[in-house]
Amino acid sequence: MGDADIDEEMGAVFARHMDAELAGDLDLTLATMTTNPHLVNVPTMVGGAGPQGVRDFYANRLIGQFFPPDVEFVSVSRTCGANRLVDELVISFTHTTKIDWMLPGVEPTGLPVSVAFVVIVGVEDGRIAYEHIYWDQATVLVQIGLLDPTGLPVAGREAAAKVLDPTIVGPHFRAETKGTNT
Repeated sequence: MGDADIDEEMGAVFARHMDAELAGDLDLTLATMTTNPHLVNVPTMVGGAGPQGVRDFYANRLIGQFFPPDVEFVSVSRTCGANRLVDELVISFTHTTKIDWMLPGVEPTGLPVSVAFVVIVGVEDGRIAYEHIYWDQATVLVQIGLLDPTGLPVAGREAAAKVLDPTIVGPHFRAETKGTNT
C-alpha cells in the first residue's frame, strides 16, 4: 500500500468517526472504534478508557455538547502513518453551549473562541483505537474571560490566527523585535 493509499484510508476512518460524533450518534461513534479504545483530552484530563469508560465519556460529556452550532474547523495539516493520523487544525466557535469535555464546570459565556488543536489518532484494523487531543487551554480561558493575560506569557485568539498566518507578530517582545516575527 502506497503513501497516498494510507493517507486516504486513514482519512476515511477518521472522517467516519468524526461524522458520527458531529451527528450525535453514540452507537455509530462507538462502532468506529476498537473493542478497547481510550480517549484523552489532555488539558482537562477528560475522556475514557476501555469500552465502558469511552461510552460513558461520549454519552455524558460529548454527544449533544461536542461544540456549539456555529463551530468551524480549519485544517492546517495532516500527517498519516501506517497506524496513526495526526491532525493540526484551528477550531472556532461562540461559547453558547456547555462544553464539559473542554471547559468542565464552565457555563456558556457567549464569547467567541478560536484555538489550535492537535489530534493524534491511533488506528487498528480500520477502527479508532485511541485519540489524544491537545490544545492550549490558556488561550481558551483568556478568550472567555477566565484568565487575565496581563503580565503572563499567554495569548488569546491571536495564537490560533498565527497558526493560519505565521506573519502575525506575537504580543510579547514587540518593541524589541521590530522587523522580526517572534
